[in-house]
Amino acid sequence: MDDPGIDPAILAVLRVLWQAKREDGDNPWSLAKIAKREKLPMSVLRRVLTQLQEAGLAEVRIDEEGRGQAGLTQDGAELAAQVFSDPGSPPQ
Repeated sequence: MDDPGIDPAILAVLRVLWQAKREDGDNPWSLAKIAKREKLPMSVLRRVLTQLQEAGLAEVRIDEEGRGQAGLTQDGAELAAQVFSDPGSPPQ
């Protein structure tokens, strides 16, 4: 999906969270793992996750030491399935 109006970092993080959902179900991934997968600076990742959380698409938990986890909400999973699905493949 190459929409010039959508920040590529948002799509990248959404894609990683979708991968996490597909691989680990409802178990969130650490922010470090997400950042490493997409080679994003932590500041960019946290900005994007804040935007996704405010939109109701992601759940983010960060502890006092700055470590955190993130995963898709049900709405986020539905959106990601639509955005990243292959129209020629059968539904999952």
